[in-house]
Amino acid sequence: MFLRTIEEEQATGRVAEIYERQKAQLGLVMDAAKCFTARPDLLPIYTDFSDRIRAGFSLGLREWRLITLIAAKHIPSTYCSHVYGKQLIDDLGSKEAVLAVQRDFRTAGLSDRDVEMLAYAQKIAQDASRISHADIDRLHAVGFSDQQICDIALCAAFRCFVSRFFDATGAGTEAVFIDDDTEFRTSMSVGRSL
Repeated sequence: MFLRTIEEEQATGRVAEIYERQKAQLGLVMDAAKCFTARPDLLPIYTDFSDRIRAGFSLGLREWRLITLIAAKHIPSTYCSHVYGKQLIDDLGSKEAVLAVQRDFRTAGLSDRDVEMLAYAQKIAQDASRISHADIDRLHAVGFSDQQICDIALCAAFRCFVSRFFDATGAGTEAVFIDDDTEFRTSMSVGRSL
């Protein structure tokens, strides 16, 4: 971490509550949470915003993770690629399936719906100014509603913001998210070195 942040033993109030909740869920407090405490009022705001986005997300957790993996690849964010790549192993059934999606989601055996969703997420992460009505028409054609399209855009754009913030503040990938498999680890390291 590049910045001085609030460590677990120093945390009070809402920051302590958020740390405790994350530790209960994951067994640790992530740098992704700590980095917001260089300005202590930000972590509760970020947490509330993130929780509300996820609570109202009209697609499943698998879709959230897929969108995030593709956005993270193109940001590029090693941290988020490792975290979400690891989580997707169960969703997709194997490391090989995750690697296939990360290499090229268009040829990874995903449904047309997933491919269109990820093509849109990729375009958002690379250059959202290139999105046209034709992109939205393709999403509608495979069955996405306007609310779902909004959520895809929100998930991908949110990832762009937080991933860049994590890198800018020096948040590092925790060991629990770094896979022992060399190919997987190398493939997920899309930006900053581990």
